Amino acid sequence: MRAFWSPTPIKRGLLAAALALWAGLAPAAEAPACPPKAAMPAPAQLQQLAARAQDRGLLWRVRHGTHTSWLYGTMHVSRLDWFMPGPEVVSALRGADKLALELDVLDPQVLAELEAGLKAREGAPALAAPLAARLEQQLRLACAEADVARLRPEAQVLSLLAQAGRRQGLDPSYGVDLILAGAARAMGKPVIGLETPQLQLKDLVSDDPKEVAEAVDDGLKQLESGKAGPMMVMLAEMWSEGRQEKLESYAQWCDCVNTPRERAQLKRMLDGRNPGMADGIVSLLKQGDSVFAAVGALHMVGPGGLPALLRKKGYQVERVKFPAHTPPKSESKPVETP
Repeated sequence: MRAFWSPTPIKRGLLAAALALWAGLAPAAEAPACPPKAAMPAPAQLQQLAARAQDRGLLWRVRHGTHTSWLYGTMHVSRLDWFMPGPEVVSALRGADKLALELDVLDPQVLAELEAGLKAREGAPALAAPLAARLEQQLRLACAEADVARLRPEAQVLSLLAQAGRRQGLDPSYGVDLILAGAARAMGKPVIGLETPQLQLKDLVSDDPKEVAEAVDDGLKQLESGKAGPMMVMLAEMWSEGRQEKLESYAQWCDCVNTPRERAQLKRMLDGRNPGMADGIVSLLKQGDSVFAAVGALHMVGPGGLPALLRKKGYQVERVKFPAHTPPKSESKPVETP
């Protein structure tokens, strides 16, 4: 498995969620083998989901002066059954003055900038015929809509990998960050982006034909091997269970840091971005407000993770452990997908 298009949401950030909003994949009516398409739960479903909601992911409490803020490690893809946040997460979000995300993908301007950066450009170098044929084959197998084919080749692979877990129920449309952004807006809380679309696009697309070809080839190898979906499921389950130690050893089991180039990219996407996000969170804390900062879980773990970086800046940071998950009550009706 290659690293440039890791099957995890590390480097895709909220771009995967953004693609799900405006250029996602959809099943073709004549292709029953297509993976299911995500749909917004109906009001009755939301009530069922809220009643069953359990805390998932990784949450830290941050003390600063008389205020308490929060760090929350998220997944940018999720399941319908995980759609609603649990009581501890909801309580923390309610108590915060602001929500900070990697990107606010509900902001129309952010979406427009992402769209502009991900769309195919006139005059851009074309993929070699064999590589283009492989990409076309994966688009067909995924039942991709025409909008996806109008993206840059790297973004097409990005979209395919973001949706690699759909057959196992994982979809960017159910991404935790999207749900938190919607909840914060419903509560009347401002949503702040810790990064810019330009910053994320810089690491996701390139004008170098060689880099584009390598990125597309790496992603296609993951899709063709059949590993992308299972690896996405594995990471999602570790996130759901809050398995911090396993997430910290990600590089040891992901089969995605096998070359010097892959190791350098992983380091850049985590260690390279974390200090900037930590500085952004500290800037918000210094304004005297309580902040709920939610970013991808792999940005939260290890000596270079956000909790460790905030500790180094003098903040008291402690992990909040969630109760073990309990199976749904036998008398409860299963949540139905429309």
